[in-house]
Amino acid sequence: MPISALTGSRLRERRVALGLRQADLAETVGISASYLNLIEHNRRRIGDALLARLAQALGQPVEAFQEGIAAAVLDDLRAAAGRLPGAEIDRSEDFAGRFPGWAATVIGLHQRVAGLERALEAMSDRMSQDPHLSASLHEVLSAVASVRSTAAILAETQDIEPEWQARFLGNLQDDSKRLALGAEALVRYLDTAGQAEEQGLASPQEELEAWLASTDWQGADTRGLVSAAARHMADQWRAQAARDLAAYPAAGFAAVVAESGSDPVAVAARFGGDVLAAFRRIALQPGLQAGLVVCDASGTLTFRKPLAGFGLPRFGAACPLWPLFAALSRPMTPIEMVVETAGPVPARFRVRAFCQPRFPQGSRGPELREAAMLILPEQGRAGEALPIGSTCRICQRHACAARREPSILQG
Repeated sequence: MPISALTGSRLRERRVALGLRQADLAETVGISASYLNLIEHNRRRIGDALLARLAQALGQPVEAFQEGIAAAVLDDLRAAAGRLPGAEIDRSEDFAGRFPGWAATVIGLHQRVAGLERALEAMSDRMSQDPHLSASLHEVLSAVASVRSTAAILAETQDIEPEWQARFLGNLQDDSKRLALGAEALVRYLDTAGQAEEQGLASPQEELEAWLASTDWQGADTRGLVSAAARHMADQWRAQAARDLAAYPAAGFAAVVAESGSDPVAVAARFGGDVLAAFRRIALQPGLQAGLVVCDASGTLTFRKPLAGFGLPRFGAACPLWPLFAALSRPMTPIEMVVETAGPVPARFRVRAFCQPRFPQGSRGPELREAAMLILPEQGRAGEALPIGSTCRICQRHACAARREPSILQG
């Protein structure tokens, strides 16, 4: 087992716990007190033989001084430290080794804050862009304004005629019922967020993507779908998946993807198939860690397969710096680059984008463009990367030149 950078600190803590003087321990193992002092302060490396003698003198197995800190713990501590300036990030291992309980507490708080931020991001995304939520809020606010206006007239008018008073009271009752129904619908919508219900509480696209995610993106059984629109979209998706499978048979497909480095253009060239179909087949290949986004010519995301660390907006416009949108203006030209997402610990991804025009009504009909972006984890941090975000409203890159609106995470 490799010697940890904290071996010296552990030796010192054990010696102090036993009440041994530094000079006495040094004499026991046959080294000078000054050399032992350097070892205990992690300023000198220690050989296996000397470590064995020290461990024997301190009454502990060698492994007790060799155990290192798990890389995941150090990564989480660095992520927590990156939120605020001033933390000694280079001493994360020392902190985790000497105070494992406090380290776990810091990591737990960091993960809790990250979870709350994600919830805030999702809520802001919905509040600002979700058409169903906007309609529900508008109905509630409209009913509130009507009730308030009618109540003010009744309260401030002393000599109102009985006929008008009855009319105003009727309006007040109607508006009160409308307010109650609107508030009920709003609460029902918020309580069932993420669930696809026939009442329109989730869009058919959300329901389709949730269904695909629940079936590991294979779409085997549509009985879990509730809305007719989602079932129709699922039928279309399954028909498209069947065509993609016919163009790119499962036999040998995984080997070709591996040989090409998951390059859809190279895979399409090998099979002689449609490039966007290759994007879909690679992204949905079982066992492959990959994300996929597809958009139409307006830039609206029509399909989302998420990948951990790469934020995809549920509603509204995505980051304009995504190569997906650059591909829209350069049809039939493949784009490949490394991007880096915003966050306390930025993550890197290799993305490939491609836009393909279609003329379903012939040369006299409109040109329809569809673009896809395949997202793959990028190993290593060498080289340049394009800084991107998810959507402006929840992006932490405050100085971004492409920003459309201030972030709710500002400051």
